[in-house]
Amino acid sequence: MNKGNKYGTHRVLEPKGTLPQPAQKLDNTMSIYDNELLIDVQTLNIDSASFTQIKGACDADTAKMEEMILSIVGERGKMQNPVTGSGGMLIGTIKEVGPNFPNQDLKVGDKIATLVSLSLTPLKINKIKNINVSNDQVDVDAEAILFESGLYAVLPTDIPEKLALAALDVAGAPAQVDRLVKEGDTVCIIGGGGKSGVLCCYQAMEKVGPKGKVIVVEYSEENAQRIKDLGLAHEVLVGDATDVMDIYTRVTEISGEEGCDVVINNVNVASTEMSSILITKDRGCVYFFSMATSFTKAALGAEGVGKDVDMIVGNGYAIGHADLTLDIVRKSEGIRELFEKLYV
Repeated sequence: MNKGNKYGTHRVLEPKGTLPQPAQKLDNTMSIYDNELLIDVQTLNIDSASFTQIKGACDADTAKMEEMILSIVGERGKMQNPVTGSGGMLIGTIKEVGPNFPNQDLKVGDKIATLVSLSLTPLKINKIKNINVSNDQVDVDAEAILFESGLYAVLPTDIPEKLALAALDVAGAPAQVDRLVKEGDTVCIIGGGGKSGVLCCYQAMEKVGPKGKVIVVEYSEENAQRIKDLGLAHEVLVGDATDVMDIYTRVTEISGEEGCDVVINNVNVASTEMSSILITKDRGCVYFFSMATSFTKAALGAEGVGKDVDMIVGNGYAIGHADLTLDIVRKSEGIRELFEKLYV
């Protein structure tokens, strides 16, 4: 058995010398190196920006979507949307454990969710069984490789697998909210009615306390009503986050001209950077969890309007993020019922 690099560089075919995530093509042969896991894959949770782009390009035709997904994986050796650059994550059953994989307590047959992006995960799909256009999940007959440095979580027994997959896919977002939001803050969550948004709303409401305020901007009236029904915000606005001045005017009517202490961007469409930046107070913070974000637009746009704000890239990993997110599902009966309806 060959020795593999900790970060998976031995799997990079093009271009040589880079890491698996930015690579154009990976070796997805499913004979493992000594420090890898081999996984029988059950379901892919394609990230929202990527799934939205694929669905739009294929007019929501599942046959065309299947063809597109298979083409991407066939060409790249991984599920990395060439338009968005993003991936998603998976759940599956461990098929083989390399002798030098760090955790030798893992056993063949254990069910895990990978907590690293599909955009860096060697993947081979034998068959797509089902594409659920309403929740971004794709059931497959497939195999995948997890590197020594790859993060994962053993699936809990008290939460349905597909619900856990959906929640863990966005676990970085509520974990960052937990870090960024302080008691008494005014927080705006753009795209608050989706999966990551709902979890962020819950954590923001927990953190701001009785003197703080949580504002949600949501494009979908149905999703906005969902937030109201669950009591996950103080104010809910239905609006298009690409309409910068409308969002600015309506949010600052609530927050005051100074703006919000923290803004969380969870949308899955492009061109919402300046809406987020303009409603943030000077020396406030914008967290761009959205993979549709253009960081060029954000950086140069903030400079152009003279906004001195901290902008944080939506790193999907934070220490303890899986436990925090699954605990939200356990603690909030409303969120659990919603996610069971959407994903189980």
